[in-house]
Amino acid sequence: MEKIGFIGLGIMGKPMALNLLKAEYSVAVLSQSKAADALISAGAEAFPTSKELAQTCDIVITMLPDSTDVEQVVSGPDGVLAGIRTGALFIDMSTIAPATAKIIYGQMQEKGIDALDAPVSGGQVGAEAASLSIMVGGSEAAFNRALPVFQVMGKNIVHIGEPGAGQTTKACNQMIVGMTIQAVAEAFALARKAGVDLEKMREVLLGGFAQSRILDLHGKRMIERNFTPGFKIKLHRKDMSIALQTGQAFSVPLNGTALVAGQMQAAIEQGNGDLDHSSLLLLLEKE
Repeated sequence: MEKIGFIGLGIMGKPMALNLLKAEYSVAVLSQSKAADALISAGAEAFPTSKELAQTCDIVITMLPDSTDVEQVVSGPDGVLAGIRTGALFIDMSTIAPATAKIIYGQMQEKGIDALDAPVSGGQVGAEAASLSIMVGGSEAAFNRALPVFQVMGKNIVHIGEPGAGQTTKACNQMIVGMTIQAVAEAFALARKAGVDLEKMREVLLGGFAQSRILDLHGKRMIERNFTPGFKIKLHRKDMSIALQTGQAFSVPLNGTALVAGQMQAAIEQGNGDLDHSSLLLLLEKE
C-alpha cells in the first residue's frame, strides 16, 4: 500500500485521514496541525514541513480552505513541490478555482508528477462515514491509481474529465446546494411567520416533488436551531465566488448564484460566518 501524506486536518480532512489509517494505510501529517495529536495517536507519522512530508510519501493529498492555501502549501517555502518525488501522485481534495487546479497540474507535470483535482461533497457526516461523493479531474491513469484511496473515503466516485473538471463540477454542486438552502430557508421563514408547523410541513414536503437532501438534513437543522457548522457560511461564500468567477470566464450569467452569494455575504457581515450554511434562515428572520 502506498504511503499517503495528508495536509489539512480540519472538519473534513481529519476524519478523511482517520479513515485512511483505519484502512491500514501509512499516513503522514504536519506536526503543527491542531489535529495532529489525534492522528499521531491513531498511528500517523508527523513532519514539520510540507517538503519533508512529501519527500517520504507516494501520494500527497491536500484538503485546505481556499485556492491561496493550496498554492502556499504546494509552491511556498518548504512546500510540496520542493520535496515531492518523481513518480509520486498529488491529489487536491480542497474546493478551489478550476483555473488554480490547472496551474498546479502544470507545475506538477514539470516535475514528472501526475496530479488530480478531486473535490468532495457530503459534508462532515460524509467524511466521517466515508460516504463522500468525489468528483475527479485529471488523467485516467492517475484516477485508476488513486481509486483504492478514494474508495476508503467515499462511495460515489466519478472521473469527470481533464484537469480542472473536478473543480468545475464542485462549483456547480455548490451553486445548487446554496440556492437550495436559500429556497428552504425562505419557505421555512414564510411558514413560521404564517403559523405553520414546520415539522409537519417538512414531513409532507419530503414525500413530494420538493424532496431533497437539503430539505431533509438542513431543514431539520433549521427546525432544531442547530447551526453548529458542518460547513461554514464563510466557506460556502468562497465557493460561490469561485462559481461566479468561473461563470464570468465562460460568459455564463449566474444570477441565482449571485443573489445567494449576496445573502451569504450579508450573513457574514451579521457575524454568522462561522455558523453552518443552513443558518441563512437567521438572516431572513432578521430581515
